[in-house]
Amino acid sequence: MKIKEILSILEEMAPLAYAEDFDNVGLLVGDANNETTGVLVCHDALENVIDEAITKGCNLVVCFHPILFSGLKKITGKNYVERAVIKAIKNDIAIYAVHTALDNHQNGVNKIFCDALGLINTKVLVPKQNFIQKLVTYTIPENADAIRNAMLEAGAGTIGNYDNCSFNSEGFSTYQGNENSNPSVGNKGELTKTNEIKIEVVFEKHLQSNILKALFSNHLYEEVAYEIYDLQNSHQNIGLGMIGEFETAMNEKEFLEFVKAKMICGGIRHSAFLGKPIKKVAVLGGSGSYAIKNAIQAGADAYLTADLKYHNFYEAENQLLLADIGHFESERYTKNYIVDYLTKKILNFANSLPSGRIMLSEENTNPVKYL
Repeated sequence: MKIKEILSILEEMAPLAYAEDFDNVGLLVGDANNETTGVLVCHDALENVIDEAITKGCNLVVCFHPILFSGLKKITGKNYVERAVIKAIKNDIAIYAVHTALDNHQNGVNKIFCDALGLINTKVLVPKQNFIQKLVTYTIPENADAIRNAMLEAGAGTIGNYDNCSFNSEGFSTYQGNENSNPSVGNKGELTKTNEIKIEVVFEKHLQSNILKALFSNHLYEEVAYEIYDLQNSHQNIGLGMIGEFETAMNEKEFLEFVKAKMICGGIRHSAFLGKPIKKVAVLGGSGSYAIKNAIQAGADAYLTADLKYHNFYEAENQLLLADIGHFESERYTKNYIVDYLTKKILNFANSLPSGRIMLSEENTNPVKYL
């Protein structure tokens, strides 16, 4: 089984188009055409993790955080990033990162976070913007079903919990082909007036090429009339953070003790207690200070995230309990999810890897220690 086949499965789990613009996801090091000897899944692809991959015979390391985040002008081994990359290249080990592609997925990092705490009725906290497009096209009634169905099969027409969504309206069109034309309806050189169906569908923008291929492959016309619009609608199922609720509320101290135990935190920094029960909780794995206002607007009783600075705690504004549980801790179960996902998928994949070759790294790459 080639590495690129596993990468395709990873992209089903976390489409790279979901990643934030600032991020660096996907295959960072290595040749995707190599045969896979084993997969090691980790949080950070540090040098000790590459050593572990070598020892365990794995030539693909799947990491959550990208080891290459910004550009490198030199690779001399002077820092931890360069040393890990050099060792991976020397040993023909590929490195693939998921990061915000999985952060933004509705079943990704923050759903894993919510599930670890037992939160129910979850939804995205900060929906992704500028990610939805709309296609409008026109055809004769006899061709409408074929075009519509092909675009829906290519991924168009999903809105929240609904799929196969489209809008269709009737009208008429006029056109006149020149001497080089070959019209499917009417004759060249003659003004033609015909009944048509206007078909409108929405789709995630990274699917545009698939949608257009489906349109062109199934349209009868020599020249296909279509329009694509960028929509300002937010995507309710893709985005950063999540908010959910407990079945039963608990007091603030009980809540923080519960979180500390579930997320295995070395310590929790938090804002002042407000004396209110905690039932509705917002979470955002990793650095999440930018979403404090979103948590407040969503009516959260508490907001769990990481990497908060001194002044961020003032932003709680006595409206919620704000807690920094640690960056690694807030994402700690992500690598387990990736292992489970790959194992399930590859078991059903032809010419799959030998049993037991998808492994969870035993290295703890959390750089923060607690006294």
